[in-house]
Amino acid sequence: MTEKFISDSIKYIGVDDPDLTLFESQYVLENGMAYNSYLIDDDEIAVMDAVDARKIDEWMDNVNRELAGRKPSYLVVLHVEPDHSAGVKKFLETYPEAKVVGNAKTFTFLSQFFSDFNFDDKKVVVKDADTLKLGKHTLTFLTAPMVHWPETMVAYESADKVLFSADAFGKFGVYDADKDNWTCEARRYYFNIVGKYGAPVQMLLKKVANLDIKVIAPLHGPVLSSNLKYYIDLYNTWSSYEPEDKGVFIAVASIHGNTIKAVEILAEKLRAHGVKVSVSDIARDDIAEAVEDAFRYDRLVLAASSYDGGVFTPMESFLSRLKHKNFQNRKVAIVENGTWAPTAAKTIKATLSEMKNITLVEPVVTIRSAYKPSDEAAFDALAEALCK
Repeated sequence: MTEKFISDSIKYIGVDDPDLTLFESQYVLENGMAYNSYLIDDDEIAVMDAVDARKIDEWMDNVNRELAGRKPSYLVVLHVEPDHSAGVKKFLETYPEAKVVGNAKTFTFLSQFFSDFNFDDKKVVVKDADTLKLGKHTLTFLTAPMVHWPETMVAYESADKVLFSADAFGKFGVYDADKDNWTCEARRYYFNIVGKYGAPVQMLLKKVANLDIKVIAPLHGPVLSSNLKYYIDLYNTWSSYEPEDKGVFIAVASIHGNTIKAVEILAEKLRAHGVKVSVSDIARDDIAEAVEDAFRYDRLVLAASSYDGGVFTPMESFLSRLKHKNFQNRKVAIVENGTWAPTAAKTIKATLSEMKNITLVEPVVTIRSAYKPSDEAAFDALAEALCK
């Protein structure tokens, strides 16, 4: 591991998993994943979070190397999800004198994951705003329930002004993966992992608003130490369910390719109006990236073939994900395709009606089997309506 310092006293001891291709068994990874852990070296030594089961041995090597024969006082568990807590038991077996710092729910969940381990004499139970003094360094714990599990906390270290932010401000990829282009994979991570819980994120942002933060140290992705206002402002936009960019995202589910050809014509008409357009074939492209783009832009076009009296299944799945992630505050247009009895639009509308503050853009366009010159007027009208 390349040694990484947050400060003279706070060391990075996390690990990369470059071979992981699917995070949480559903999110495609092109650059693996980082599992971050940190060590605060003071009169009492605290290790901040553990790592995934795949990387426990490598993490313990980092811990042992940094300790150099000394013994840690605390293992702080900000988040119990297994990609961060799988190494807890091995750590405590190696350093039996260490205490575990968490809240009441932390220990409920740890006992469920490690039913064969007794945490009773290991517990240091903290509540919101409680502090832990290590020497020169003091940790203040701030509960952050549902960002994105109920037990989640963050911790602010006041000497070096570090916010240990748990899953907040995380991103896909190993520690150094595309570090200079943080936003894309952080956005995809946010909306697919945390995005359902915008209101709790807003509460967390309010809690930390008055802290003097110089470094954000998340559990995934790089440590952030410059231009922090940019990252915090993005999180505020994302968690408010407000669009980040003006533009149109077109999500298309096409069985034989005719619906895709039709929306490519619509995309060109929009570009001719000077509109930024992104198109995704949701039957083949990364669905998590499509969810990201739906939240990114202020307008959405849903284009799909009719199927079994409803809508083609990739669109059905996409709509389910949007609903689950609390998609809201957008203008949405619909293009349906059907050879004999088009049903896609009706099905799409029914799902949209269950979402908040969705403005349906008229006209709803229906094509029969494939785009024809006679469809151009309807596509022109839809492009005009989307540009208003």
